Formats: sequence, structure tokens, C-alpha cells
Amino acid sequence: MKKTEDQRLRLAILEVINNQIKDNNPPETKLTHDRLLREGFSKEEALKLIGYVVASEVFTVLKENRNYDHAKYISALNALPKLPWEKES
Repeated sequence: MKKTEDQRLRLAILEVINNQIKDNNPPETKLTHDRLLREGFSKEEALKLIGYVVASEVFTVLKENRNYDHAKYISALNALPKLPWEKES
């Protein structure tokens, strides 16, 4: 069975997250993962939330034709479970 583009994209994002956690680079990815687990999110939910941050940064880099913004990425991780595209209330 051939994987769809969505499945390949999800697997690629999961690989990025797992590599960041394994390599502790940036350390905020593992810290965020562990924090979300402590807050009661399942492992799958925590990875999905972090994946939204990864995908959002990649999308913005491509859409705006700009470089990766490490500070923005870390800020978005620290804001989870609030998603990057959610407005301030």
C-alpha cells in the first residue's frame, strides 16, 4: 500500500520531533514533551501538539520565504498547549 502525502508528512514531522528529543537539540523540545505529559496529555497528544509547532514553523518559513526563527520556535513550544495560530485572549 502506497503512503499518502499526508502520512509521509506526519512521519517526517514525527521523525524531526523524535530526533530533537533524542539529541536534546533544542532541549526545549524534550522539556515541552515532558511538561505536557506531566500536565496530563498522553504521549500521542504531546507529540501531536509539538508537531503542530514544527509544521507551523516550516509552513511559515516556506510561505514567507524567510529563515528558521529559533526564538519563535522555542516561544511556540513554551506556549503549548496554546497553538501557534491561536490569538491572544
